[in-house]
Amino acid sequence: MGGSVKPLPRHELVHEDGRRVFVYGALHASSSLARRGAETGLSGIHKRFDLLTGEWVAISPTRNVRPLDTAAPRDDEEGCPVCPGGIELPFPYEAAVFENRFPSFVAEPPPPPPGDLTAPSCGRCELVIYTSRHDTCFGRLAPVELGRLLAIWSDRSRELWADERHEFVMIFENRGAEAGATLSHPHGQIYAFDHLPPITAAKAEAHRRYRTQKALCLGCDLVRRESASVRVVAPNESFVVGLPFASRWPYEVAVRARRHGLSRLADLTPGEQLDLASALRDVTLRYDALFGLECPYLMVAQEAPRSQPDWHLAFEFFPFQRSRTTTKIRASVETATGLFLNDVLPEDAARRLAELEVSAVPIGEDCLFVVQPAADSRISQRMEARS
Repeated sequence: MGGSVKPLPRHELVHEDGRRVFVYGALHASSSLARRGAETGLSGIHKRFDLLTGEWVAISPTRNVRPLDTAAPRDDEEGCPVCPGGIELPFPYEAAVFENRFPSFVAEPPPPPPGDLTAPSCGRCELVIYTSRHDTCFGRLAPVELGRLLAIWSDRSRELWADERHEFVMIFENRGAEAGATLSHPHGQIYAFDHLPPITAAKAEAHRRYRTQKALCLGCDLVRRESASVRVVAPNESFVVGLPFASRWPYEVAVRARRHGLSRLADLTPGEQLDLASALRDVTLRYDALFGLECPYLMVAQEAPRSQPDWHLAFEFFPFQRSRTTTKIRASVETATGLFLNDVLPEDAARRLAELEVSAVPIGEDCLFVVQPAADSRISQRMEARS
């Protein structure tokens, strides 16, 4: 790492209900976790196997009682469970990660219902709180906050991939209530799965098939094809930023690593970290500028599954807007058949995004971090129930 990359302390705390909390940055002396009578939702979670599709479905009934603050104004912090003083993080912090109170997957899941088509929901579900500031979003994070977030993503990704029970680890953000977010505070999530989800499995097989049939790396070939296309949205030395040839969503954007061997976040060099942070921020700012609103989107990190040497790290964006006044709805044909109907020619969408003028504060190497466990990182601070 470069000489200006700073250490980022990571402190590990434990809620009274056993959920882990990672505090990144300074841990204040008054930091403690208070329960306030909240319960954890594990009841009923399990997986069911669909004989028609050969796919697993995760059943998680308690997600229906998750806290909801998206109806509140963006600048209203009262009642937010993740603002400093809230039920999840009742102390000052810079950034934090904690295990979801209402997960679909857990490390030690309850037994599933009896039968040969059910299985435990083994895995992890974590929330990543980008900043303690409530009135901002990913695209408006300060450069130092973006650099810190990249370090946190890499840290959590590395640990979750190290668990052999996990076949896939996915970092993602659902921005806006239209995208399914129940919290307006800027945050993302990380899921770890004990099996390859269907689309991921299909992509993995495509990489293997391409290598077998053409003796080529599919990731490298995608980079070559996209770099030479008119669908590039913004220049970037380390990543191709553009619309995929067969975009499923209007204004869908992929940010794909150019370098062969850059398959996971842990593989990023300092220069690639800077380029990735700039690219991701740029895409979100272009969406907001194009549609004239805080555009709801899905952002997903696609890291390489195990034994996939040709897989290039990518981030995929799926915005919900078709225009300033209309949204994309995944309707009957797409949901029932899996065949997407795209209403916008990808080349036209790329041109509209590329023509926009967006600006932001440059991100320098002095904004980069490397996570280091703090000396107290294994000291469990358990919540004290309040009367």
